[in-house]
Amino acid sequence: MSTTERTPLDREAVAAVDTTDQVTDVLALPEHLRDALWKAESAGMTGWDSAAGLVVAGMGGAGMGGLLARAILGDHAVRPILTTRDYALPPWTTPDTTVLCTSYSGNTEEVLACYEAAGALGARRVVCTTGGALAKLARKEGVPVIPMAGGLRSRAAVGYMTVAALEVAAQCGAGPRLASDLDVAAEHLEELVDAWGPDGPEDGLAKSLARALHGSVPVIAGCGLTAPVAYRWKSQLNANAKLPAFSHELPELDHNEIQAWEGAAGLGPFGAVFLDDCDSHPRMGGRIELTRQLVAPHATSTHVVSSVGTTAAERVFSLVLLGDLVSLYLAVLRGQDPAPLTSVEQLKGELAAR
Repeated sequence: MSTTERTPLDREAVAAVDTTDQVTDVLALPEHLRDALWKAESAGMTGWDSAAGLVVAGMGGAGMGGLLARAILGDHAVRPILTTRDYALPPWTTPDTTVLCTSYSGNTEEVLACYEAAGALGARRVVCTTGGALAKLARKEGVPVIPMAGGLRSRAAVGYMTVAALEVAAQCGAGPRLASDLDVAAEHLEELVDAWGPDGPEDGLAKSLARALHGSVPVIAGCGLTAPVAYRWKSQLNANAKLPAFSHELPELDHNEIQAWEGAAGLGPFGAVFLDDCDSHPRMGGRIELTRQLVAPHATSTHVVSSVGTTAAERVFSLVLLGDLVSLYLAVLRGQDPAPLTSVEQLKGELAAR
């Protein structure tokens, strides 16, 4: 048995590394979904019609909410729902577009630029934030503000960001309201918290995956509904475990990246995770298995992980929770406090000084 296999990932072991108790915020995802629904309702939005659809402007965890919301809506979306992670809105944005500007701090410069651009176009705007310059501007100009709980890292507010995007999509006519699905998803997540959290068994899925991936550079692949979740896994591994990680999407991966695995051995240890979903295209299951078989000789380990649940909201959030916990457990195994983002903050500080 290896040292990693013997390393406990219980509450005590997590607390020894996780000095600001980030794990509690991850495990609170069910409560975040319920609270986010209430907070969206408190914003006092009344329905309107945006024929050109919805643009979600956000960076990092804030932008992730728009990507996950689009995946959850799936075929139920009746208008475009796109995410911009830049200083500019898409060039096709018109006054008939709703723009949701999301920033946990309210001071993200790219999002503030998009807010101003949407106002100049005459597009309808909604803001999701805890405060900062974004909230001040919105309240001054009569723009609805969807609040979030304070005291979180932005990446831990993914539930709030996703629900906000879903609620605004419903308000502007881009898709149906999914409040009941989100309530069911929250209840389902409570069961998964018990199974995968630090108080759960040591052979639980999240802990086992973290041990298997320890010492490797994880490469996460998604398809359809799980494609944005794969990017969430990559981002959380970067931020929490301070670990290089990469993500890609099937079937596109099989037209280029699969070939690169033949050269992986000379570059370093790489582990592969494939995120599957029961509602994927009928050809996708076989494609994932064949891809895994071809990658396996060149990887430290390969894993196929399926979403859990009935509704799209349940399935998306099951994988979000799993990935967040895997990233925290890998942080513990690597002796890395998940909270600090030293390089990110240094970059922001130096940009602000220019």
